[in-house]
Amino acid sequence: MKTKTRPTTNLLVLRFLAYLEHERNFSMHTVRCYRTDLAAFSEFLCRAAGPEDGGSAGEVADDETLSRRLREVTPLDLRAYLAELRQAAYSRATIARKLATLRSFYKFLARRGDVERNPVKVIRTPRQEKRLPKFLSPADVERLLEAPQGDDPLTLRDRAMLEVLYSTGIRVGELVGMDLEDIDTIGEVVRVRGKGRRERLAPLGSYAIRALDRYLAARAATSVRDPKAVFVNRHGMRLSARSVRRKLAKYLAIAGIDPTTTPHTLRHSFATHLLERGADLRAVQELLGHRNLSTTQIYTHVTTSRLKEIYDAAHPRAN
Repeated sequence: MKTKTRPTTNLLVLRFLAYLEHERNFSMHTVRCYRTDLAAFSEFLCRAAGPEDGGSAGEVADDETLSRRLREVTPLDLRAYLAELRQAAYSRATIARKLATLRSFYKFLARRGDVERNPVKVIRTPRQEKRLPKFLSPADVERLLEAPQGDDPLTLRDRAMLEVLYSTGIRVGELVGMDLEDIDTIGEVVRVRGKGRRERLAPLGSYAIRALDRYLAARAATSVRDPKAVFVNRHGMRLSARSVRRKLAKYLAIAGIDPTTTPHTLRHSFATHLLERGADLRAVQELLGHRNLSTTQIYTHVTTSRLKEIYDAAHPRAN
């Protein structure tokens, strides 16, 4: 059974999180994920400890005891933790992410001399299920983008949000973090602040520019409490990622599209449609803001799969 973990204030963990935030420039969302993973592992160590280490009562150990336990972790402890995660029915992807957190944490401790050996070095990452990214057909995207109908500021905002998501392929966090000064409708680009606080320029299509212009004109006549933000809620404050997902769900229902579609599905659709129409893989990598080409290469499997379907359906001697 999966349980909620309590945040840890352990000094070793806090130093690592500060390193991620200030030296690696990780986003606050990513740092929170690392914090949660390390808190879960710390609680596991406390449960696995003997009575002399304060483990029997199920309480989080004091800082000194927990620091000692973290420094003394062995590959056997890590395998026991992974076994517990599997028993709790965590997905392979989640287990791999939690292990990646520990890998980074112990690499940091080893580099600082806090541990003599990195216990995660000998642990292999669980083999991942190969899942192709889900994407919408161009026809489905068209129906979705046409779903917001109306001239009021909120409906115009929703249309502009959907158009920008599909036009640029940006993440929902990048969308809601966008400021007015980031938009250049003359140059037809938008400045995007991506993961690790890396910045890139994303082209804006004519439909997205037109939708933005209409929304911003209507927005100018309303009371805005966060004047820097592009997308604001009915109270004039910056829109949250959760609100974008809620609005998307509304328009998916109107358009009659799979309700499990997420803002990230539009990002997948953006990349897939570009590659299907002959875009260069490295260009798509730059547009998506991927650090490594290998991250982008999953979309080649999608397009190859699609080509195979077309071949099987059309070639007289395919089957």
